[in-house]
Amino acid sequence: MNRKFVMALGGSAVALLAATTLAALPAQAHDDKNDGRDNDKNVTLTATLTQLNGSGASGTAKAVVGNKMIKRIEVHANGLTPDAPHAQHIHFGQQALHECPTLALDSNNDGRLNTVEGIPAYGPVVVSLNTTGDTTPASLLAVARFPVADDGSYDYKRKNIKFTDVAGIGKAKDIAQAVREGKGVVVIHGLDYNHNGTYDFDSAGASELNPDLPAEATDPAACGVLERK
Repeated sequence: MNRKFVMALGGSAVALLAATTLAALPAQAHDDKNDGRDNDKNVTLTATLTQLNGSGASGTAKAVVGNKMIKRIEVHANGLTPDAPHAQHIHFGQQALHECPTLALDSNNDGRLNTVEGIPAYGPVVVSLNTTGDTTPASLLAVARFPVADDGSYDYKRKNIKFTDVAGIGKAKDIAQAVREGKGVVVIHGLDYNHNGTYDFDSAGASELNPDLPAEATDPAACGVLERK
């Protein structure tokens, strides 16, 4: 992907955050030390990721979740836009259906689902699955810290991601419990509708989140519900 575009996309993170109204409380620093006090309450969740918007993407996710944090999580995805960053998150909302969206939510009938149209199904962002640093919703489009699908695939792993309070959604402990109950949804964003090797405005126009961004960069590409097995 063109590096100038990556930098421009990263600079728009604050505007995107405001546009989606997913305001988080002050970000908490990432803590790689596990206090071990909730080891007896860990729950293992898995998700099968299937394509959205005809992206051709697929994959799996597996998370071990305690009552305070995600002890470890893995996302293995393929069929994505090569050499492009892919924002990925755990979504949850009290009013959401806790499922992946279908075209029945395509409210403007343009034949594709944008991020906002999918929110009634999967809910707002509660965890940003970045490679390093902050993992709150404040980092939902920290492009430099999301996986890049070098060959159309990536293998993501991270440990000890703390849940945080998210304004308008809930307290950290309640969000954690909802995810443990199977109400968290993993969504990967970014797809190349016109198959020209980059995110551009040609096929789907501007993102509904920010007119300076192409919809290709923010539309959901794959989705799966984290379920207890």
